[in-house]
Amino acid sequence: MSTNDLSRVRNIGIAAHIDAGKTTLTERLLYYTGARHKIGEVHTADTHTDYLDEEKAHGITIMSAVTKCPWKDHLIQVIDTPGHVDFTIEVERSMRVLDGAVIVMDGVRGVEPQTETVWRQRSKFDLPAMFFVNKMDRPGADFGRSMKSIRERLGGEPVPVTVPLPESSAVVHLIDRTLIRFGGDMGEQVTVEPCDDATWARVQEHREGLLLAVADLDEEIAEIVLMEEEPEPQAVRAALRQGTLAGKVNPCFGGSALRNFGVQPLLDGILALLPAPLERPPSVGHTLTGEEVFVEMDPSAPLAALAFKVQMYGGRRHVFARIYRGTLTPGDAIIVAGSDPLVKERVARVFDVDAAQKKRIDKATAGQIVLLAGLRHVTTGDTFCTPDAPVLLARIEAREPVLGLAIEAHSTKDEQKLMEALNKLQEEDPTLRLEEDAETGQRVLRGMGELHLQITFERLNREFNLDVRSGRPDVVLRETIGADATADALFHRVIEQDKGTFEMKAWAQASVAPLDRGAGITVTARPEVRGEPAALSPAQAQAVQSGAEDAAIVGPLRGATLQDVAITIDAVELFGEASNPQALRVAAAEAVRAALAKGGGQLLRPIMKTEVVVPDSALGTVLGDLQSRQAIIHDTQTLGDMASITCDAALDTLLGYTTDLRGMTRGRGQFTMEFDRFDVLG
Repeated sequence: MSTNDLSRVRNIGIAAHIDAGKTTLTERLLYYTGARHKIGEVHTADTHTDYLDEEKAHGITIMSAVTKCPWKDHLIQVIDTPGHVDFTIEVERSMRVLDGAVIVMDGVRGVEPQTETVWRQRSKFDLPAMFFVNKMDRPGADFGRSMKSIRERLGGEPVPVTVPLPESSAVVHLIDRTLIRFGGDMGEQVTVEPCDDATWARVQEHREGLLLAVADLDEEIAEIVLMEEEPEPQAVRAALRQGTLAGKVNPCFGGSALRNFGVQPLLDGILALLPAPLERPPSVGHTLTGEEVFVEMDPSAPLAALAFKVQMYGGRRHVFARIYRGTLTPGDAIIVAGSDPLVKERVARVFDVDAAQKKRIDKATAGQIVLLAGLRHVTTGDTFCTPDAPVLLARIEAREPVLGLAIEAHSTKDEQKLMEALNKLQEEDPTLRLEEDAETGQRVLRGMGELHLQITFERLNREFNLDVRSGRPDVVLRETIGADATADALFHRVIEQDKGTFEMKAWAQASVAPLDRGAGITVTARPEVRGEPAALSPAQAQAVQSGAEDAAIVGPLRGATLQDVAITIDAVELFGEASNPQALRVAAAEAVRAALAKGGGQLLRPIMKTEVVVPDSALGTVLGDLQSRQAIIHDTQTLGDMASITCDAALDTLLGYTTDLRGMTRGRGQFTMEFDRFDVLG
């Protein structure tokens, strides 16, 4: 299938909590559409989209993978995203360039912490979304309870479309009133028949939920429902589509990807209910002067594209991009919009990409997701466009890393090679940072968690043949203050020079106040001026502002990054010519530092939103252990013979927790966590 007819294209992402079955579902999508002739399985390490050695070894998705499949004269471009929170940047940048999302849920556990995370990421970009309630063959799975958790925990509006019947490997289609069975060795034989009365009676509650939801979307259907008549399936489908595109409802499909039932109706639902590229609102961009513009998806307009990922293919740098406007061909000259100095590059080759495989193509047009070679400076989040029509699209935000490890090469001769390898990995992953500890001189590699850093070390070994040594985990800290405070500082220095004596003198008073968590830093420098002259010159005013900002970088306890503080320069005193900008800058900085120390520094630790799933028999032991780690328990739920605990816990108390949890639960317990905030716990 070609992507030239955008009305027959669907750009979708598959996202979920870890182990909900995203990759297993993606394998079925590829198989049933004929894109692959064999189903790969995660447990046999032969899936199409998990092609990295680390993904095969760990049995998880680490990098988002782009693939595609044809279905009923349409082309579905799919991005399979990771479920582990350490790799959440892969989900974030994928959501940025997609037109719709399929969120996969475990039918036993319903909405889980990472489900909430991907839902927020989807919501940020207003992506239409539908749900696939997976693993409905497992004991304890409940389709209705899963939809209830969508409403309660996500604030979504779930609307049932296919209801699973796991005992017969079938689903009931509520719009068409049909019973769909899946036969053959791999569920490839689909049989559709009218739903019998007994089965229809079992799903009547879900049918009523569908009709009530659609009635809220369409007045004509509402009248038909009030008259207790049956609306036409096409009218229901059309209303549901409009509601989905508007973000008012979220269609829900049920089944089991591993047991091969319920997937083909989901494919039909993707075509029928999720938008084509032209059905999405125009992207909002800005000119270089800051004027807002709408970027229409017009292949004949000047090029505008967003680079959403950098990846090494065969050791060479490639860039994934979504074309939002215009056409791109090999050899085209582009600029990075807003770069200073201006970055000019030339696209060497354009590829159609399918997981680990790429194929050269002659051009890419609006609506396509492609792989580009030859761009040495374009990086994640950059907008690139034709030189004569620059436009800036919204960037992709990367989260700050929360865990660090001191790192060094085993041999000094590998130091340069290690730095080059880490630079390449940082280009691929914006949440990976290499810093130098000012006190120890050690290089510290920071990431989103223990698994993130472990995978990085494994890639250094496999891809670059580098063995590295690492130190103990170092949790990133932040600082704030505990109370309001005011302090002043007099800076006075006499400097002896060849030409005589040079005096610098200035006084400043500063006040500080704590802010709510996540508020950041505010610096206000409009001080009362005392002494002579009676007003600050522009250079002096800028110096006072700069001095306050200098002192606002680190906190008073350990020199960690300061946050959530309001800083005000209340007054300055001038002493004629001695109060030059340098003197004022130092005085303002010293006054702020003194006020921060007086306000009482507080260390803020990374607080992780955590879910622990354990056998019911081990619940008391695990709860006691979490409380000993100063965790704040929010809720416990029973899921069959398992129990789920949600809590807040400091990251440093969870280092190595996987081993401890396995010991307490005889290997059956598991936990997931995601960064929530920097805070004082308790």
